[in-house]
Amino acid sequence: MRATAAAACGALALTACAGTKSEGSSSAPGRSGTVAVILPQLISPFWQSYNDYVPKMAKAEHVDALPTVNSNSDSLQQYTDILNELNRGAKGLVIAPVDSSAIEAGLDQARRKGVPVVAVDVAPDKGRVAMTVRADNVAYGEKACDYLGQHVPSGKIVQIEGDLNSVNGRDRSEGFRSCVEKKYPKLEVLDVPAKWESDTAAAKLGTLLGANPDIKGIYLQAGGVYLLPTLQTLKSQNMLKPAGRPGHIVIVSNDGIPLELGAIRKGEIDATVSQPTDAYAKYGLCYIKAAMEGKTFRPGRTDHGSTIVRLPSGILEDQLPAPLVTRRNVDDPHLWGNAFP
Repeated sequence: MRATAAAACGALALTACAGTKSEGSSSAPGRSGTVAVILPQLISPFWQSYNDYVPKMAKAEHVDALPTVNSNSDSLQQYTDILNELNRGAKGLVIAPVDSSAIEAGLDQARRKGVPVVAVDVAPDKGRVAMTVRADNVAYGEKACDYLGQHVPSGKIVQIEGDLNSVNGRDRSEGFRSCVEKKYPKLEVLDVPAKWESDTAAAKLGTLLGANPDIKGIYLQAGGVYLLPTLQTLKSQNMLKPAGRPGHIVIVSNDGIPLELGAIRKGEIDATVSQPTDAYAKYGLCYIKAAMEGKTFRPGRTDHGSTIVRLPSGILEDQLPAPLVTRRNVDDPHLWGNAFP
């Protein structure tokens, strides 16, 4: 399993980021300067954790990072944030896009100014970035599907989806539903589109549970925003039963935040996919530093347990490891959710 991102990327030869394969320097001159880090939102514990990791990783990677900017889940605000940071003189941008399509306009502005961009967590549909630092979100859905399929032989299961304008929501939904259809045909999937909104998730789940009291499993595409409203909704309908007790609804989440790990220990949920927020901060800053020095990258294995792939759009993506966490490994100190203060 990947350890927490404690070792400094800068300690390794940065001909590519932390030992990834590089195509060598581009024709662009190397440049130094400040890096702007733009977040999609800060209401989720996942993004709060990422926000806390950024200055620590910036110090470790010797990157001059400006204070983070929060786009408040608004793609138009994120475009304005990009313009503002470019006008402030940022020489590199690390952006977690709110919307995979809408981010293209901001990327075009950065390209016109010759400012490299690294995308984190969400891959743009179009536009130029030096690298996308992300995990395989289709695999997230597949891991959740396999866990539920192995513990719920048949019956109704719920998928609380993210925003389908985001490639993350689309990938997780595709991976989950495709896996169920191919491997677990006795399961009936009931989708709850919730747009990464906790109130929407609670309201729609409550209605669904009222009409379907025989639900046996739930997949939360984002534990940071869906965990507490899901548990509260189940409790309000007297449907929150500990693991191992009759009537327990099998729940698989996605993020790996400390709250999810605690819920696994309590038996409130059964598993989560640990999305590596520490490594997102570490390698987002590592790649932008390399890109600002004029370096480029190519597909292949890295020395940090991941694989760089080229997406159909042509964009490169470093797919970081994201392990499934259950009661068997929930106390592993290498999980970022256990290491996070």
